[in-house]
Amino acid sequence: MIKIHDIVDGKYEILKEIGHGGMSTVYLAMDKNLNKQWAVKEIRKRGNDKNDQAVVNSLLVEAGLMKKLDHPALPRIVDIINSEETICIIMEYIEGETLEKILEKYGAQPEDVVVEWAMQLCDVLMYLHSQKPPIIYRDMKPGNIMLKPEGNLKLFDFGIAREYKEKGLADTTVLGTKGYCPPEQYGSRQTDSRSDIYALGMTMHHLLTGKDPRVAGYEYASIRQYRPELSGSLERIIDKCTALDPENRYQSCSELIYALQNREHDEEKYIKKQKRKLGTFITLSAMTVVFALTGTVLHFVASGMNRSNYESLISVSEATSYSDKVESYKKAVSIYPNDTRAYMKLLEAFEYEGTFGKEQNDAFLALYNKNQSGFEVGSDEFSELNYKVGMMYFNYYISESGEVQFSERVQKAYPFFKQNYENASDSFAEKKLSDCYYQICQFYKTYILANTNVEEASKSDYETLLDTVDTALTEVEDAGAYDQLTLYNGIVMLLYDQRSNLKSANVDENRILTMMDTVHEASQNLSVNKEQSKKLQEEIHNYFDEYRGAVERTYSNAEIVTGLAETEEESDG
Repeated sequence: MIKIHDIVDGKYEILKEIGHGGMSTVYLAMDKNLNKQWAVKEIRKRGNDKNDQAVVNSLLVEAGLMKKLDHPALPRIVDIINSEETICIIMEYIEGETLEKILEKYGAQPEDVVVEWAMQLCDVLMYLHSQKPPIIYRDMKPGNIMLKPEGNLKLFDFGIAREYKEKGLADTTVLGTKGYCPPEQYGSRQTDSRSDIYALGMTMHHLLTGKDPRVAGYEYASIRQYRPELSGSLERIIDKCTALDPENRYQSCSELIYALQNREHDEEKYIKKQKRKLGTFITLSAMTVVFALTGTVLHFVASGMNRSNYESLISVSEATSYSDKVESYKKAVSIYPNDTRAYMKLLEAFEYEGTFGKEQNDAFLALYNKNQSGFEVGSDEFSELNYKVGMMYFNYYISESGEVQFSERVQKAYPFFKQNYENASDSFAEKKLSDCYYQICQFYKTYILANTNVEEASKSDYETLLDTVDTALTEVEDAGAYDQLTLYNGIVMLLYDQRSNLKSANVDENRILTMMDTVHEASQNLSVNKEQSKKLQEEIHNYFDEYRGAVERTYSNAEIVTGLAETEEESDG
């Protein structure tokens, strides 16, 4: 551990501590060779604890990203020193105060000042989003923005930034700061540049109103409800930035900069438009105006409360009990029945609990079937929900008797994968993998579930099934660990379940055993942090020898029976 006056790497003399967190401490240091001050972030390694590893990894990600960037609003990384006990990141020392400290000292900030800051932040976000691949910052908030003495801003803390992948999965881990991060950052879809625009909008809101969105019970309301003197154009800009649906936000930071630069012109046009509307209303009826305004206000208040309640219900703490989570997500569905996020959260709760039987099935389908007509068929959000439901049945469903019956799992998963096979667009990130699951389920429906057709499945039919599995294994290579493990688990169960039919169809034993070995090895080589992923990894490992042995015995017994039959024929002769 570093101490004051220590010399790091032979040249960085530690002068004083200037900040610290759970696993890291930041020091001011003097470079003895260059006579220049640097900040030294010391990250202490604490062994194999998964949380500690996650923090260390995020800080290394931060350093790796920052080292390749060059922008005046980003601190420069000059060195990374990795030792047995610590990692030291040598970076530019930034003098100044965070905007969070400025809010604490002086309260809400002037409109023109906040707009100037926002345009500076747009500029640095545009730079990050223009990288190849784009870098999504994901943690914009006043506490991560430093105001230098000359008035320029510096953006720091890149521990949860990510490189955007066009075919990427939804963000399955809640990262960022609650209140600032957008709905999609809670795992409903993958984050992109519009996610940073949402967080910037919430940051502007905080700076202008002094209302911290992290405070429990905070309800979103437009800025002029707190400060009526603020311009209507800036209110509309921030409301658009913080729209729940990314499609309704500014689609790029360049669009947002243009809106900020032209807000006065927009205000003039808006006022003229409103005056014309007001004149029309007056000529119709003063009472109609009163009713209309009253209805608008009530609708706005109700919408704002609904939005706040919904976000609160789907964002319950990880420490919340399983039953309370389930009830919270059900209530969220009742507010916005066609927002898929609450359904996804409900499935995640079942998954985390490791229970998906009749009770959970009935509870989920009651909501899903009741509201299905309101979903946008073919949309990426609905396709993602169907994919998740299908995966839950395929990997977790327990029959009413308490038994694991793979054929029943496949039968229940089939309609959800079929929905995606017929309607999902090519923009749905998991379309190919979802289609592979559909092909597996379709095979079962055609040959296995219809008992009369079992004997009709030829060797070529089973070879086609295994080719589909090979395709799925290729498609899942770039997916997250959880998606890989769910597929691996399903494949092992499939081969075990169909061992007798595979043998009867004369499918090569070596191909089956090789596929099982490949899947088992791949599953055990994955580094996992999620509890659900660990359970699947353990399940595959714990049952693998039993399932593989059963396949070997099936083929071996068949050979013995064949040999006995041949011996009897010779004896009869």
